[in-house]
Parts: sequence; C-alpha cells; structure tokens
Amino acid sequence: MINKMNASPFLARLKDSRVLVSDGATGTNLQKRGLPRGVAGEQWVLEKPEEILRLHRDFIEAGADIILTCTFGGTSVRLEHAGLADRAEEINRRGVELARQAAEGTATLVAASIGPTGQLLKPYGPLEEDLAIAAFAAQAKTLTEAGADLLVIETQFDLGEAEAAIKGVRSVSTLPLVCSFSFDRGTRTMMGVRPAQAGRQLEAWGVDVVGINCGRSLDENLGSLKELKTATALPVWFKPNAGLPRLDDDGCPVYDVTPENMGFYACDWVEAGANVVGGCCGTSPEHLQQIALKVK
Repeated sequence: MINKMNASPFLARLKDSRVLVSDGATGTNLQKRGLPRGVAGEQWVLEKPEEILRLHRDFIEAGADIILTCTFGGTSVRLEHAGLADRAEEINRRGVELARQAAEGTATLVAASIGPTGQLLKPYGPLEEDLAIAAFAAQAKTLTEAGADLLVIETQFDLGEAEAAIKGVRSVSTLPLVCSFSFDRGTRTMMGVRPAQAGRQLEAWGVDVVGINCGRSLDENLGSLKELKTATALPVWFKPNAGLPRLDDDGCPVYDVTPENMGFYACDWVEAGANVVGGCCGTSPEHLQQIALKVK
C-alpha cells in the first residue's frame, strides 16, 4: 500500500513545515492588470496567458510555496455563463500548464482551484446534485491529469454543494484535497453554516485539509479560524481577504489593509493554528511578500 503522506509532496511538506505560504488573489489582481469587470479570469487563460504567468511568477517571487491555478470558475456549469462551457477541459488543462510553467525550477507547488458552480442545489436553486457531482468530477479529472499537486475546493458556503464537490473529486482523483469555506456573514456562511459545523463535517467526509478563505474583515475571519480549530484536528488552510472592501468613484472595490498590516496579522493566524496562510480578494504580491516575511 502506498503511504499517502510519502507520495504527496504537499502533505509531506505540510507535515515537516511550521507553515506554508499560499498565494494571494487572482481575480482582483487580474482586474488591476486590465481584466474587465464581469469577464471571467478563465477567459485570460486562453486569451492572455502571459498575464496569468506574470501573476503566478510575481507571487512566487514574493515567497509563495503554493500557487493556485486560474480555474476557480472552471466547471462547465459556471463557464456556461461566459459562453465557454464547451472549452472547460481546455481551460482547466491550460490553467495547470501555466502554473507549472511559472513554477518550473522552483519548489513551488501547484494547487488546482475549484470554486462553486454559481448555482444553488435543489430545492434552493435549479441545480441537480448529480449534475453538480459530474461537473466537479470532470474538472477534477482534467486538473489531476494536467499535473496539479493538490486540489482546492474553495469559497464554499453550502454543505450540500461542498459534499457534491468532494464526491466528484474523490471519484476521479487521489490527490490531496483541501476544502475551504467563506464565512461571508461574519460567523456564518450565506447558507448559515458555522465554522465548527463545517470543520466537523469536512473531517467526516475525509478531506485532508480544512480551510477558510475570502469572508469579511480580518478580525472576523480570525474568529472563524479559532472556532474551526475547536472542531477538527486536521491541518488548516487560511486565506482571508485584505479586509472589507469599499467602492471607489468608479464602483471598483478598494481594499485598505496595507501589506505591512497584512503581514502583522499573519502572525496571529499562525498562532491560532493555521498551517497554510495566504490571502484572498485584495491580496497583492506586495501583501503576500509581507505575509511570507513575517510567518517565515
């Protein structure tokens, strides 16, 4: 029997390291670099791969041990809104290839991002569970075959969809699996899930790492982290936003937490039990550099 810990560079490094640093935001950074609002980042995987590569390399230079692929919206269900459902396999494969290209010659690990479908499962929405499972399975199969080191189901808010995603992934892949929830109502997700509830359920479903990403303020996310740690012994993945955004005169979100402050807060995340730290919306390479400097 293969020892999963020895077979996985991610799990081995997680066991041996005090903390690993993941990257920062994909969407908000691409928007700063010219991605029009309302356009899926996955579109640039096909049309402007040089920008995806540049962002990956900027995060690696800033100190990231792990970079996430630009495949957050890569299920066929979600890509349908962008008119790209028929190119889902191409987008997911290319997303991993770009991350692997950026990481070449470094020890950086490639984590394949799997986000929500953008639809609610029945009875709350139109999505059939079997269709969701199949869509997640198809995405995970491509990401695995393309050479990802681990899979990250992220920004979840509904236990039903998280279960569908885990079932889909586990049906096609044995890669290490992270599942991360967004507590965007402060102490709960938009579907009312609390951090401890998520932690217990995800551990029961057999994921390797539980996590928190996106969400609200840094203080609220830290509170969610502390609650999550009371409910599970699994390693924790923690990538909060760079604070709550405000809108500028053009209606664009602005994140006011400075790189220095983000680095300062990162020490609290590690003290509270986070094993992998990084940032979500608003987290630039400059923010990540300060996080890496402080926690390492």
